Amino acid sequence: MAKRFKTSKGPSQRQLRAGELIRHQLVEIFQREPMPDPKLDKVSITVSEVKASPDLRNATAFVSALGNQGLGTKKGVRDEADLLKRLNAISPVIRKFLGARLEMKYTPELHFSADGSFDEAEKIDRILEDRKVTQDTTVAETPRDDA
Repeated sequence: MAKRFKTSKGPSQRQLRAGELIRHQLVEIFQREPMPDPKLDKVSITVSEVKASPDLRNATAFVSALGNQGLGTKKGVRDEADLLKRLNAISPVIRKFLGARLEMKYTPELHFSADGSFDEAEKIDRILEDRKVTQDTTVAETPRDDA
């Protein structure tokens, strides 16, 4: 009996391609379109990845504030949780902008989530700069006799 459905653990090529198209369009929307929440105008938002569901009806965008501009100020958003709350509140408006730009059968519902990849990279850098780790990774220079 032949298998009808592919049983893979990762996202399909279609999901990856749709996620990348959505990510590119979200970046342009955040750069060019006026946001309905004026506190988001001062924040430069980075979209690092978009994961689309298998049916492409839902998409999760992983975002962070670039350089924490506007975070902690009276004019901007307070922190990353506030940024996510505001983005998820205006996601129908962003979806409308996205629908005008995408050539897909359905415009996916957007959900915004915190991007932890930059924090994880910083943690790895700190570990690699640790004295014990650098001591193990440096190779002792041994004189070679090339003569």
